[in-house]
Amino acid sequence: MTTDTNLKYQQNLTGRSMAIVVLLTTSWPRIQLHLPLVVAAVSQTQRGGYREVLLPRVS
Repeated sequence: MTTDTNLKYQQNLTGRSMAIVVLLTTSWPRIQLHLPLVVAAVSQTQRGGYREVLLPRVS
């Protein structure tokens, strides 16, 4: 898991054996509020998969 949104442009992701989940925010309060979404994304991303997760803004 990372918050580096440029990862897919900076690294060759083909042929990898691990899943990559990118959180589209670096805001820890926002991530904490949406931990169930984060856990679900990690759980559902298959080996070798890539997923970006948009977390709703905190109001």
